[in-house]
Amino acid sequence: MSNYINYRNYTGSIEFSEKDAVFHGKVIGIKSLISFEGDSVKTLTEDFHNAVDEYLEFCEKNGQLPERPFKGSFNVRIQPELHRQAVLTASARGLS
Repeated sequence: MSNYINYRNYTGSIEFSEKDAVFHGKVIGIKSLISFEGDSVKTLTEDFHNAVDEYLEFCEKNGQLPERPFKGSFNVRIQPELHRQAVLTASARGLS
């Protein structure tokens, strides 16, 4: 069983609260908090789709670009000398 759900290029986590008898999750890979829940797979999926649609509508209405998850870049901490070598090599190849 996958612990993720996908819709319109957004991925949501899926968790289950036994205490509350509800599935819940949030969109991962972006800074904005988009959460959803449901008491069944069907209602969880519907609420996830609605949450993503509402987020995109909000962004459009307010003239904001929606965050895009997994843009293909990420920050990594490395030793300064390795960083220096990587920058010099990339620069020599015309890359950033």
